[in-house]
Amino acid sequence: MTTNADEPQTRPRRRAPAGAAVLREDVTEAIRAAVFEELAAVGYARMSIEGIARRAGVGKTAVYRRWRSKLHLVLDVVSAIAVMGLPVPDTGSLEGDLRLLYEVTSRALRHPVASQIIPDLQAEAARNPEIAEALQKALREGQEGVASKIVGAARQRGEVREGLDEDLALDLISGPLYWRSVVIRSPKLPKGYLGALARATAEGLKAL
Repeated sequence: MTTNADEPQTRPRRRAPAGAAVLREDVTEAIRAAVFEELAAVGYARMSIEGIARRAGVGKTAVYRRWRSKLHLVLDVVSAIAVMGLPVPDTGSLEGDLRLLYEVTSRALRHPVASQIIPDLQAEAARNPEIAEALQKALREGQEGVASKIVGAARQRGEVREGLDEDLALDLISGPLYWRSVVIRSPKLPKGYLGALARATAEGLKAL
């Protein structure tokens, strides 16, 4: 007798509704978490469906029932980063909002999993246009919504001018910390760096 790979083997099989398979959300989330762990442990090139399934504690069928290949699984997980979002700071000043954003972002980028996964996916993106598009979307949209709200609040307070170039503002807000934490992978930020970066960025935005 065959069993549903999403169901623990100790339970009797339950009849699924006709016309569709029932996909347990807790299994889906376990697989997504396993993807991040597997990427950090072995990288995209060596990552396998078998390894993901083993780490998630499910059968390979449970993975293939949701994603047809390793590439599609990684694209889905990476794209999901874009909608996770960051908290929107509300300190009452542009510099304060930027400082809080940088503190949260810095912790996220320097997390051991993120610090290993992002450079690996960047290298893979150079060879795979689909991964490149998904990674760009995740990295840009992950901060774009927050940055635009910070700029919008600053505009309402009169700290920046109406009609400033929001794409340029986003580059100015996100670029320096990403460069320092991800590109050159500085092992430790100098004391006072985030505060100084927030002040410099606020002044730059006001000059746009």
